[in-house]
Amino acid sequence: MHRYRSHTCGELRASDVGTDVRLSGWLHNRRDLGGILFIDLRDHHGVTQLVARPGTAAAEALDKLSKETVLRVDGRVVSRGADNVNPDLPTGEIEIEAAEVEVLGEAAPLPFTVNADDGVNEERRLEYRFLDLRRARMHRNIMLRTAVISAIRNKMTALGFTEMATPILTATSPEGARDFVVPSRIHPGRFYALPQAPQQFKQLLMIAGFDRYFQIAPCFRDEDARADRSPGEFYQLDLEMSFVEQEDIFQPVEKLMTELFEEFGGGRHVSSPFPRIPYREAMEKYGSDKPDLRAELELVDVSDVFASSGFNAFAGRHVRALPVAGVQDQPRRFFDQLGEYAVEQGAKGLAWVRVGEDGALSGPIAKFLTEKDVAELTRRLALAPGHAVFFGAGEYAEVSRIMGAVRVEAARRSGHFTEDVFRFCWVVDFPMYEKDEDTGRIDFSHNPFSMPQGGLDALRTQDPLDVLAWQYDIVCNGVELSSGAIRNHEPEIMLSAFEIAGYERADVERDFAGMLRALRFGAPPHGGIAPGVDRIVMLLADEPNIRETIAFPLNGNAQDLMMGAPSELTEARLRELHLGVRRPSGA
Repeated sequence: MHRYRSHTCGELRASDVGTDVRLSGWLHNRRDLGGILFIDLRDHHGVTQLVARPGTAAAEALDKLSKETVLRVDGRVVSRGADNVNPDLPTGEIEIEAAEVEVLGEAAPLPFTVNADDGVNEERRLEYRFLDLRRARMHRNIMLRTAVISAIRNKMTALGFTEMATPILTATSPEGARDFVVPSRIHPGRFYALPQAPQQFKQLLMIAGFDRYFQIAPCFRDEDARADRSPGEFYQLDLEMSFVEQEDIFQPVEKLMTELFEEFGGGRHVSSPFPRIPYREAMEKYGSDKPDLRAELELVDVSDVFASSGFNAFAGRHVRALPVAGVQDQPRRFFDQLGEYAVEQGAKGLAWVRVGEDGALSGPIAKFLTEKDVAELTRRLALAPGHAVFFGAGEYAEVSRIMGAVRVEAARRSGHFTEDVFRFCWVVDFPMYEKDEDTGRIDFSHNPFSMPQGGLDALRTQDPLDVLAWQYDIVCNGVELSSGAIRNHEPEIMLSAFEIAGYERADVERDFAGMLRALRFGAPPHGGIAPGVDRIVMLLADEPNIRETIAFPLNGNAQDLMMGAPSELTEARLRELHLGVRRPSGA
């Protein structure tokens, strides 16, 4: 018999009754029922129940051991009997009569319970992540992640893509976030950058003639944590294609996402085909460029209705209306709670009216609306008895953000929200540039290497803020999975695009020398996208926080509490790297 096990803890069935077996695993749980010990033994594959009778050596050994001690147990498979079957376990028809026990690794007192989710705080969980990963939910999430990545590789290969690796040590690039930098020992005063994405390298692969590339790429960004973004590092399905237009990118990605979410989504419906929503339409209708289409409500711009209205609170401001049908039976508390929610999002309040059986409007602002206002709102919003309308007013960006959140919340509260589905969409036609409200500076709104719609002519003749780019996002249930673009493959267009964003040509020639040199040797039209693997798994696992699907994530302050990173370097190591440390005052 094998030194440690003849079977795994998830393997034995009723057909094995009478067999002598050896199992190894962790002491998951222990119950003492009148002197008879029942032990749940757990390994990677599952759980098997052990039974130890009073007075036996096995019972004496098992009674003293702490939970999470690693054991080797020899015994015989016996039937539990019909009345004692555990239908929740694949091994629930049998148990092991324990005969011999060997301790392979004794466990110290536990900092938290492993066999149940007991609400321990995240910092403690991350400090003892090796214990946290023993929990059934976490183990399941990590195995889901592994299966998803394996499926992605297989499906991408079947779609004709070639997996290739790109460098980790590279040069800094203005990708929209701060780089992590690595000092060079042999080039004093110089630094590598960890890639924010393999952007330039995958474009260079297209220029080199490889046609369809992909990799599960590690990316590094020195930015703050969010619920849907892990600080420090993350992984994305990075892909690029040659001789393509926008729709050519969409087709394989849409097929991949549909198959992935159908395979691993637990039976939840996947919307297909994915609708294409222009950026400006998304902002108008949903208040967001990552709309949650499970919410079946839409915003309507009614600024013009109130432009000359007698309602001074709205006059001269951007006003967005949210009509909601079927709320005739909702109590006043429904309206008050939505108002409270809007205030939590940063609003000063939430104006509303409701439509009575006679078509008349009532509510806090109804008395301020003229007959003309009511008639136009009724026509524009297709109002009928039982409807309510919520209004937000202010600056465009702020109103969009607040009312976008109210739209989803109102849908949840009013029965206009569909659960247990994956609703995808493509958001397209992003502006090439945006203006910094504080400095007035024109800058790229998305990837700086994107092709402007209209090419060089658009850059030379249009207002920069009117130029659209061949850029697109793929969104699922309000979560942006990725941005992508058709790339700028013409050097003159690239130089002009950067010039509009305030970059001197000489600086672009210096900072992107490798890219520009390659483009000047014959570059094919190409484009790509890079869906976030962590976010895909987060959605499939139905987890609200991305760290729940990553084996060893950093905490919200970009620290590894388990390994103690980031750590200080010794003076000797600093000298070897030709570095000195200048701490901020007070640190």
